[in-house]
Amino acid sequence: MPAKVNRVGHTAIDKRPVPGRVAVRALGLDGDHVCDTVHHGGVHQAVYAYAEHDAQRWGAKLQRPLDAGWFGENLRISGLAVSDSVIGERWRIDDTVLEVSAPRVPCATFQYWSNERQWVKRFTQQSDTGAYLRVLREGTIGAGDEVRIDYVPEHGVTVRDLFTGRDPERLELLLAAEPTVSDDVRMQVERHARRANRTRS
Repeated sequence: MPAKVNRVGHTAIDKRPVPGRVAVRALGLDGDHVCDTVHHGGVHQAVYAYAEHDAQRWGAKLQRPLDAGWFGENLRISGLAVSDSVIGERWRIDDTVLEVSAPRVPCATFQYWSNERQWVKRFTQQSDTGAYLRVLREGTIGAGDEVRIDYVPEHGVTVRDLFTGRDPERLELLLAAEPTVSDDVRMQVERHARRANRTRS
Protein backbone atom coordinates (compact mmCIF):
# COMPACT_ATOMS: atom_id res chain seq x y z
CA MET A 1 0.00 0.00 0.00
CA PRO A 2 1.32 3.53 -0.69
CA ALA A 3 2.74 5.58 2.14
CA LYS A 4 0.77 8.63 3.20
CA VAL A 5 2.47 12.04 3.38
CA ASN A 6 1.52 14.52 6.10
CA ARG A 7 3.08 17.13 8.35
CA VAL A 8 4.98 14.48 10.29
CA GLY A 9 6.52 13.17 7.06
CA HIS A 10 6.07 9.89 5.22
CA THR A 11 4.12 7.25 7.11
CA ALA A 12 2.82 3.77 6.42
CA ILE A 13 0.41 3.74 9.37
CA ASP A 14 -2.54 3.28 7.01
CA LYS A 15 -2.84 -0.52 6.98
CA ARG A 16 -5.55 -2.42 5.07
CA PRO A 17 -6.66 -6.08 5.18
CA VAL A 18 -5.45 -8.23 2.30
CA PRO A 19 -6.91 -11.47 0.91
CA GLY A 20 -5.15 -14.80 1.01
CA ARG A 21 -2.04 -15.73 2.92
CA VAL A 22 0.85 -13.38 3.62
CA ALA A 23 4.46 -14.35 4.16
CA VAL A 24 5.93 -13.34 7.52
CA ARG A 25 9.64 -12.54 7.44
CA ALA A 26 12.14 -11.58 10.14
CA LEU A 27 11.50 -7.88 9.45
CA GLY A 28 7.74 -8.06 8.94
CA LEU A 29 4.95 -9.03 6.58
CA ASP A 30 5.44 -9.10 2.83
CA GLY A 31 3.92 -5.99 1.27
CA ASP A 32 4.05 -3.99 4.48
CA HIS A 33 6.33 -0.97 4.66
CA VAL A 34 8.18 0.99 7.32
CA CYS A 35 8.93 4.60 6.41
CA ASP A 36 10.49 5.81 9.66
CA THR A 37 13.14 3.14 10.21
CA VAL A 38 14.74 5.13 13.03
CA HIS A 39 11.74 4.79 15.36
CA HIS A 40 9.84 1.85 13.86
CA GLY A 41 10.50 -1.57 12.41
CA GLY A 42 13.44 -3.88 12.98
CA VAL A 43 13.40 -7.40 14.35
CA HIS A 44 11.77 -6.40 17.66
CA GLN A 45 8.93 -4.55 15.91
CA ALA A 46 8.45 -6.86 12.96
CA VAL A 47 4.73 -7.37 13.61
CA TYR A 48 2.21 -5.24 15.50
CA ALA A 49 -0.91 -6.86 16.97
CA TYR A 50 -4.00 -5.15 18.33
CA ALA A 51 -7.00 -6.72 20.08
CA GLU A 52 -10.40 -6.61 18.39
CA HIS A 53 -12.24 -5.98 21.68
CA ASP A 54 -10.01 -2.96 22.41
CA ALA A 55 -10.65 -1.61 18.91
CA GLN A 56 -14.41 -2.04 19.37
CA ARG A 57 -14.31 -0.24 22.71
CA TRP A 58 -12.43 2.68 21.17
CA GLY A 59 -14.85 2.67 18.26
CA ALA A 60 -17.77 3.05 20.69
CA LYS A 61 -16.01 5.93 22.47
CA LEU A 62 -15.13 7.71 19.26
CA GLN A 63 -18.48 6.86 17.68
CA ARG A 64 -17.02 5.56 14.44
CA PRO A 65 -15.89 2.19 13.09
CA LEU A 66 -12.19 1.44 13.46
CA ASP A 67 -11.54 -1.20 10.86
CA ALA A 68 -8.63 -3.63 10.94
CA GLY A 69 -5.44 -1.66 10.43
CA TRP A 70 -6.72 1.64 11.87
CA PHE A 71 -4.26 1.44 14.78
CA GLY A 72 -1.42 0.76 12.37
CA GLU A 73 -1.55 -2.92 13.26
CA ASN A 74 -0.90 -5.66 10.76
CA LEU A 75 -2.60 -8.25 12.99
CA ARG A 76 -6.09 -7.64 14.43
CA ILE A 77 -6.69 -10.46 16.90
CA SER A 78 -9.99 -11.63 18.43
CA GLY A 79 -10.29 -13.41 21.76
CA LEU A 80 -6.87 -12.50 23.14
CA ALA A 81 -5.99 -9.72 25.60
CA VAL A 82 -3.01 -8.56 23.57
CA SER A 83 -1.94 -5.74 25.90
CA ASP A 84 -1.89 -8.16 28.84
CA SER A 85 0.31 -10.70 27.10
CA VAL A 86 3.65 -11.41 28.79
CA ILE A 87 6.92 -10.11 27.38
CA GLY A 88 8.60 -13.17 25.82
CA GLU A 89 5.28 -15.00 25.32
CA ARG A 90 5.29 -17.08 22.15
CA TRP A 91 2.42 -17.34 19.70
CA ARG A 92 2.04 -19.92 16.97
CA ILE A 93 -0.05 -18.90 13.97
CA ASP A 94 -0.15 -21.70 11.41
CA ASP A 95 3.56 -22.34 10.74
CA THR A 96 4.69 -18.94 12.02
CA VAL A 97 6.07 -18.43 15.54
CA LEU A 98 6.04 -14.94 17.05
CA GLU A 99 7.36 -13.64 20.38
CA VAL A 100 5.84 -10.70 22.29
CA SER A 101 8.59 -8.09 22.49
CA ALA A 102 7.25 -4.67 23.53
CA PRO A 103 4.29 -2.30 23.88
CA ARG A 104 3.47 0.22 21.20
CA VAL A 105 4.38 3.76 22.25
CA PRO A 106 2.03 6.31 20.62
CA CYS A 107 3.67 9.05 18.60
CA ALA A 108 2.91 12.26 16.69
CA THR A 109 2.11 10.28 13.54
CA PHE A 110 -0.57 8.32 15.42
CA GLN A 111 -1.99 11.59 16.79
CA TYR A 112 -2.22 13.10 13.30
CA TRP A 113 -3.68 9.93 11.80
CA SER A 114 -6.42 9.65 14.44
CA ASN A 115 -7.74 13.19 13.92
CA GLU A 116 -8.84 13.08 17.57
CA ARG A 117 -8.11 15.71 20.22
CA GLN A 118 -5.44 14.65 22.74
CA TRP A 119 -5.37 11.21 21.19
CA VAL A 120 -1.87 10.27 22.39
CA LYS A 121 -2.75 11.27 25.96
CA ARG A 122 -6.01 9.32 25.89
CA PHE A 123 -4.40 6.25 24.33
CA THR A 124 -1.61 6.39 26.92
CA GLN A 125 -4.01 6.69 29.84
CA GLN A 126 -6.01 3.69 28.65
CA SER A 127 -2.77 1.71 28.15
CA ASP A 128 -4.34 -0.78 25.73
CA THR A 129 -1.25 -0.46 23.58
CA GLY A 130 -1.29 -3.70 21.66
CA ALA A 131 1.98 -5.58 21.28
CA TYR A 132 4.97 -5.63 19.01
CA LEU A 133 6.28 -9.08 18.14
CA ARG A 134 9.46 -10.48 16.72
CA VAL A 135 9.50 -13.43 14.34
CA LEU A 136 11.07 -16.60 15.72
CA ARG A 137 9.99 -18.75 12.79
CA GLU A 138 9.09 -17.37 9.40
CA GLY A 139 5.93 -18.66 7.76
CA THR A 140 2.58 -17.41 6.48
CA ILE A 141 -0.58 -16.07 8.09
CA GLY A 142 -4.09 -15.41 6.87
CA ALA A 143 -7.41 -14.10 8.13
CA GLY A 144 -9.12 -16.63 10.41
CA ASP A 145 -5.93 -18.37 11.56
CA GLU A 146 -5.94 -19.53 15.17
CA VAL A 147 -3.43 -18.01 17.57
CA ARG A 148 -1.97 -20.67 19.87
CA ILE A 149 0.02 -19.63 22.94
CA ASP A 150 2.98 -22.01 23.11
CA TYR A 151 4.89 -20.50 26.01
CA VAL A 152 4.42 -17.92 28.78
CA PRO A 153 7.50 -16.81 30.78
CA GLU A 154 7.36 -17.19 34.56
CA HIS A 155 8.37 -13.57 35.25
CA GLY A 156 4.84 -12.50 34.30
CA VAL A 157 5.71 -8.94 33.24
CA THR A 158 3.08 -7.91 30.72
CA VAL A 159 3.11 -5.45 27.86
CA ARG A 160 0.87 -3.18 29.96
CA ASP A 161 3.22 -3.46 32.98
CA LEU A 162 6.14 -2.35 30.84
CA PHE A 163 4.21 0.52 29.27
CA THR A 164 2.81 1.93 32.53
CA GLY A 165 5.91 1.29 34.63
CA ARG A 166 4.05 -0.10 37.60
CA ASP A 167 6.30 -2.07 39.94
CA PRO A 168 9.67 -0.84 38.60
CA GLU A 169 11.66 -3.34 40.68
CA ARG A 170 9.85 -6.21 39.00
CA LEU A 171 10.53 -4.63 35.63
CA GLU A 172 14.25 -4.77 36.33
CA LEU A 173 13.92 -8.53 36.86
CA LEU A 174 12.60 -8.69 33.31
CA LEU A 175 16.02 -7.72 31.99
CA ALA A 176 17.62 -10.71 33.70
CA ALA A 177 14.84 -13.10 32.71
CA GLU A 178 14.69 -11.98 29.07
CA PRO A 179 18.25 -11.21 27.89
CA THR A 180 17.11 -10.83 24.27
CA VAL A 181 14.89 -7.78 24.92
CA SER A 182 15.55 -4.78 22.70
CA ASP A 183 17.52 -1.69 23.65
CA ASP A 184 14.22 0.24 23.56
CA VAL A 185 12.77 -2.03 26.24
CA ARG A 186 15.90 -1.60 28.37
CA MET A 187 15.55 2.16 28.07
CA GLN A 188 11.88 1.96 29.09
CA VAL A 189 12.77 -0.05 32.20
CA GLU A 190 15.57 2.38 33.10
CA ARG A 191 13.26 5.38 32.59
CA HIS A 192 10.64 3.88 34.92
CA ALA A 193 13.35 3.16 37.51
CA ARG A 194 14.61 6.76 37.42
CA ARG A 195 11.07 8.08 37.79
CA ALA A 196 10.46 5.76 40.78
CA ASN A 197 13.71 6.89 42.43
CA ARG A 198 12.74 10.56 42.05
CA THR A 199 9.37 9.81 43.63
CA ARG A 200 11.01 8.14 46.65
CA SER A 201 13.54 10.95 47.22
